[in-house]
Amino acid sequence: MARTVTFSAACTLDGYIARSDSSFDWILHGEESREVLGGFWKTIDTILMGRRTWDVAVRAGHGQGHAGIETCVFSRTLPPSERPGLRIVSEDVVAFTRRLKETHGNGIFLMGGGELARPLFEAGLVDEVGLNIHPLLLGSGIPLFHEMPRPIELERIDCVPFRNGCVYVRYAVRRKRA
Repeated sequence: MARTVTFSAACTLDGYIARSDSSFDWILHGEESREVLGGFWKTIDTILMGRRTWDVAVRAGHGQGHAGIETCVFSRTLPPSERPGLRIVSEDVVAFTRRLKETHGNGIFLMGGGELARPLFEAGLVDEVGLNIHPLLLGSGIPLFHEMPRPIELERIDCVPFRNGCVYVRYAVRRKRA
């Protein structure tokens, strides 16, 4: 059985994951989101992210990784990592993810912006989408999704409203029937 790839992010109601300068100071933290996201973190053992997301994580002090979780950073310019739990991947994200899905393991968390997610959606490799939608219209910034050549149909799995006004929504990607 193939592993599940989940594209998940915090976003504003108008679909941004960060301000234009990559800051995300608008994110509302709370016990409810920590509980839902804590449950999600227990289901994964691999994180996929692009170089820009990695740079933001490092600047925010989150570049140390998580115990028992391998972080794969896609970059053609970073040198190979010597740190346990961190893999720098210079190959094509689609080919790498296709092979990774067929290995034994838990879920795979596709973290960050839609630029890395776009080719994985196009290749049919994303299985779920989880969004922590914040009650804010940012107006501009880094978009959650980028233009894709076709619609991606989703089916709601779960929807959890939080007291702080956020809503966590989880969707399954609908597969086209032959």
